[in-house]
Amino acid sequence: MVSAAFGATAAQAKPRDGDPFRVGDYVVYPTHGVGKIDKIGAEEIGGHKLELITISFDENKMTLRVPVAQARVTGLRKLATPEVMAQVMTILAGRPRASRLMWAKRAQEFQAKINSGDLKAVAEVCRDLQSAANGSAPSYSQRNLFELAIDRLAGEFAGVVGTDKADAIVKLTQTLVDGRAADTARTDRGKEETEAKSAVPTVLLEQATV
Repeated sequence: MVSAAFGATAAQAKPRDGDPFRVGDYVVYPTHGVGKIDKIGAEEIGGHKLELITISFDENKMTLRVPVAQARVTGLRKLATPEVMAQVMTILAGRPRASRLMWAKRAQEFQAKINSGDLKAVAEVCRDLQSAANGSAPSYSQRNLFELAIDRLAGEFAGVVGTDKADAIVKLTQTLVDGRAADTARTDRGKEETEAKSAVPTVLLEQATV
């Protein structure tokens, strides 16, 4: 779990794409989420010496070694800035994107977004897989993808704003709920305005025929 102390430090930092990775950095690996760099140095593998970045992922007790020369290519990056996280919150509160694609195709697209490591893309998955506004329950596979996406998002959110992961999930979920409520309210107002406009000609017609 990402600690609140770590989050406070991360929120103060303003990493840039060109910044080098350093021991102690919290980073994001696309398919595994947030981890910590424990070591950067030469190691011998298969008779060859390689400069490797060793990353530990406490939550799933996993260690990953990434060649320094390939780090950027693999999608390894530092945590998002607070500015990017603010954009993510706007995405979460937005209207879900409708799609006519078959679920199998959509599921592939959602999985690709989650594994891309792109925080905004992961936020889009959370937004679009949130329970439908008409109250219909999500399928098992939809729920699994949503939970994976919100978990990835919460891990980074916790580090950026300085909280723990459980609290991050609560805040992100509430943003989704508030966004759906606001969208429903806008839709209802639109319907009322449309009905009011359509009723005017009928009233005038009735008056004209009296």
